[in-house]
Amino acid sequence: MSDDSEIAIVLGTRPEIIKLAPVIRECQERSIPYTVIHTGQHYSESLTDVFFSELGLPEPEYELAVGSGSHGQQTGEMIIGIEEALLEAEPDTVLVQGDTNSVLAGAIATSKLPIDLGHVEAGLRSHDRTMPEERNRIVADHTSEYLFAPTDQARRALCDEGVPDEWIYVTGNTVVDAVEQNKSVALERTAIFDEHDLTRGEFCLLTAHRAETVDDEERFASLLEGASRVADALEMEIIYPIHPRAANAVEEFDLEIPDGVRTIEPQKYLDFLALESGAALVLTDSGGIQEETCILGVPCVTLRENTERPETLEVGANVLVGTDPQEIHDGALEMIDRTPDWTNPFGDGEAAGRIVDTVLHGEAPMEVAK
Repeated sequence: MSDDSEIAIVLGTRPEIIKLAPVIRECQERSIPYTVIHTGQHYSESLTDVFFSELGLPEPEYELAVGSGSHGQQTGEMIIGIEEALLEAEPDTVLVQGDTNSVLAGAIATSKLPIDLGHVEAGLRSHDRTMPEERNRIVADHTSEYLFAPTDQARRALCDEGVPDEWIYVTGNTVVDAVEQNKSVALERTAIFDEHDLTRGEFCLLTAHRAETVDDEERFASLLEGASRVADALEMEIIYPIHPRAANAVEEFDLEIPDGVRTIEPQKYLDFLALESGAALVLTDSGGIQEETCILGVPCVTLRENTERPETLEVGANVLVGTDPQEIHDGALEMIDRTPDWTNPFGDGEAAGRIVDTVLHGEAPMEVAK
């Protein structure tokens, strides 16, 4: 592929914007023609569109505005819209990132056209096929010409599934690029601590938004009870930027937010990054936040039975507890005193450059830092 080839970047959710922003910046800095196709999977402006301006990114060339719907309806509409955009833009390579329906739709649409597909964050596996995300990432991996694995463990998972080794490039994870590019800016610009009367190191942070967590009344209630026990045991307030999906579930199930847990509005990326870096402990059901806390040196308690980020467990940055209240309590007590001296397993912050080099030249000229 020549250096004047065009790349199309398909994204649709907040984590995808964050993790693909370094790739977009790499293209900008090197004057590489690119097109951004925004599916609108997260239809709330507060959760997506504002991220483009906050991160200094240009508006996408294509806004599909698909919004919500059943998995099939949402994915089908995205496939149609992405195909139309690709036929018009005529890129040589499409990049998708992660495991959302936008990734699935981008992979399917691209696989039906004479265009190469690159999957950023390839090879992650929870080994839980009941998760829609697991099926999405498997389809994306097995339809891609370029598999950008963030770690050697992800590469091995792909090899175990029969993916040819020469298709796999261990690049590190672009989340490291994003955190390193934005952490200092976040701390300089944010007023989040003053706005919510918070002191760094004296509060815990909670995120819970996944469908299997908040759409199940019993699991969600159990999780909130666990958070309450943690607040009591640590004598720390838990700050919960509540996702619209979770807020709707609280209302639908008539749940009470317990004492010791304070809900606030969803935060912009830089403000949330500041909150993460200032928390004494993070409780989450998010995969990306498991990575970010590991990079930031903040202990993490994951409110799930499995994780596609096992590297965080291996280095001691994270513990799995599920949603049982006592397990959440015990995991928090275990992690609150954990010294954050672990090694970041997700690379050196140069992943975006490796990805772009690979697409342009067919090989990554730099070895990922171990």
